[in-house]
Amino acid sequence: MVVTDVQKSARETVGAQAYPWLRNYPPFAPWDAALPATTVFSLLEKAAGRFPSHPCMEFLGKQWSYAETLELAMKAAEGFQKIGVTKGTRVALLLPNTPYYIASFFGILMAGGTVVNMNPLYAARELENMVKDSGAEYLVTMDLTAMYPKARTLLNNSPLKKLIVCSMAEALPFGTAVMFNLFKRSTVADVEEDDRQIWWDDLIDNDGEPEPVTIDPKEDVAVLQYTGGTTGVPKAAMLTHANCTANARQVSMWFNNPQPGKERFLAALPFFHVFAMTVILLVGMEYGAEIIMMPRFDLKDCLKNIDKKKPTLFPAVPTIYTAINNSPDVDKYDLTSIKLCISGGAPLPVEVKRAFEARTKCVVVEGYGLSESSPVACTNPTEGVNKPGSVGLPMPGTIIEIRALDDGRVLGIGEKGEICIKGPQVMKGYWGRPQETADVLKNGALHTGDVGYIDEEGYVFIVDRIKDMINASGYKIYPRVLEEALYQHPAVEETTVIGIPDAYRGEAPKAYIKVRPGMTLTEAEIRAFMKDKVSKIEQPAQYEFRDQLPKSLIGKLSKKELKQEVASSKPT
Repeated sequence: MVVTDVQKSARETVGAQAYPWLRNYPPFAPWDAALPATTVFSLLEKAAGRFPSHPCMEFLGKQWSYAETLELAMKAAEGFQKIGVTKGTRVALLLPNTPYYIASFFGILMAGGTVVNMNPLYAARELENMVKDSGAEYLVTMDLTAMYPKARTLLNNSPLKKLIVCSMAEALPFGTAVMFNLFKRSTVADVEEDDRQIWWDDLIDNDGEPEPVTIDPKEDVAVLQYTGGTTGVPKAAMLTHANCTANARQVSMWFNNPQPGKERFLAALPFFHVFAMTVILLVGMEYGAEIIMMPRFDLKDCLKNIDKKKPTLFPAVPTIYTAINNSPDVDKYDLTSIKLCISGGAPLPVEVKRAFEARTKCVVVEGYGLSESSPVACTNPTEGVNKPGSVGLPMPGTIIEIRALDDGRVLGIGEKGEICIKGPQVMKGYWGRPQETADVLKNGALHTGDVGYIDEEGYVFIVDRIKDMINASGYKIYPRVLEEALYQHPAVEETTVIGIPDAYRGEAPKAYIKVRPGMTLTEAEIRAFMKDKVSKIEQPAQYEFRDQLPKSLIGKLSKKELKQEVASSKPT
């Protein structure tokens, strides 16, 4: 059995009641279970060896078996190596959920490279910052108007060496592809042809025999996952191969009595989000599951997929469960194939959980984590006590400490302090940011910036957030990014952005603006200005113009007073 350093340390203090969750742990998920450090691509290789003919990927009616998926990834790996990807080369993925994402993801890692996950909804300016920060040399994208023009801009304005362009039509079943080419032509971009670009089909035109690369799972970085961290400035968490595979195994053990080779995951969440990358894609590999991909979340399509394709596992964010609960057409669809849902990315309202469980007869459990923890640190048990308002018990091999905000001492049961995580899923550090790494990796633990407590049974509760980060439907929105964009308008003298309650998304950004003397600015004008500055989900839900904005004693714009105003105001 491979036992982690964290598990060895914990065993010495089991009798000291330092870890109360050990007395309440699910019998089917031993806390000290083996968590060997392996490569991420070995998950696909193992699944293909066990279930070669079983479906692995399903995309809009087209299927690929595990053997076919592995072959595609190996051809991608050889193709990446031929265009210059070697050990440590960063390759950015600007892709929705498609077979191209899965094949590229595993192919990059087989070639020795590092995946840089990027959100296709981000504005070109934000993507450019990520490419420059990560040092990505290659980027994989689609021939769609929503992505290709931004990718081409990145090629012209960043150190990128080459674009790999994937055809949407080629990923579709024949009949669907014909209809797509006939009626969806406006969504396909005019692709420029030059030596800085290569089509996906040309990339994988090889024997699928990449050169073997020696990987140290504990040291070599598999994924750069961008996160706002504690400062609100996006930075990349370095997730090693061992981080990712440990978390996939932790989560896969947590589901009682899975049926390897028979489960089906509905991937309504995007793989570029660390939650879906681990809990759907990598756990799916652990199970040899079929992964039913949605290129984007659409409520009607989601209901149709559940009704017709019968997924058994459906990880999602609370807003998706809310949308299904509130759909006027929900009774038209059979949702009872779903056995288990894990909810993350945002707090799960108790009434949403109960309504979804009543409708589907499934179990919905709430979890907690961060990009820096690959991401899952805690989850409510899938069987046994599932405490409303709690994010559950620590994952196997994981220790949760509550530390005092003033002096960092470890606190006792029920005492509120900063949630700190120790475990094999905790990141190596932040890419190129040694000071920020030292700020959050202290005392051998990840300091999350979230305030919470542990009860006498070992369940973790979150009561507040230290960060200014806004959590909208599981997406992290950083006030500083919006403020920087707002300041580009010549009429904006001062601005600050905070999160406000939102009935659907949980939170939404609100911008407060002080206009320069002698100038005018309307809400319509600033909305039009911001349209291409940040992505749609980041757009402020509300604007408020004020003669003065609150400031601290040293003259720094202060959010505290504005948050207090919002908290004390009555809902309209």
